[in-house]
Amino acid sequence: MLGHIQKPFDESQRENIFHTWCLINDKLCSLIVDGVSYTNVASTRVVDKLRLPIISHTKHYKIQWLSEDGEIIVNKHVRIAFSIGKYKDEVLCDVVPMAATHTLLGRPWKFDRKV
Repeated sequence: MLGHIQKPFDESQRENIFHTWCLINDKLCSLIVDGVSYTNVASTRVVDKLRLPIISHTKHYKIQWLSEDGEIIVNKHVRIAFSIGKYKDEVLCDVVPMAATHTLLGRPWKFDRKV
């Protein structure tokens, strides 16, 4: 394209995470958007407290990066409807024990939403 000047990629933003608050079932919950995470996850704590319906995971897998105690077997999903101000969305998340946040959205969410 003629006349188009491409801006250089800002490397300082490459590994940043975005932390905010959202509403899930009208309850205030923490949410992190992490561009380097390869999965969308919800904490077992938020799933239990809000009594969100669990879906059996068709492909069990293990992750290690969320736990200091070693591998975690991921065998459950949950569909989370959330809002941030006027923005509303629904996302399928793996359910894992996690203390850092209630919901973590990674590359799958960013790719699906083109953000």
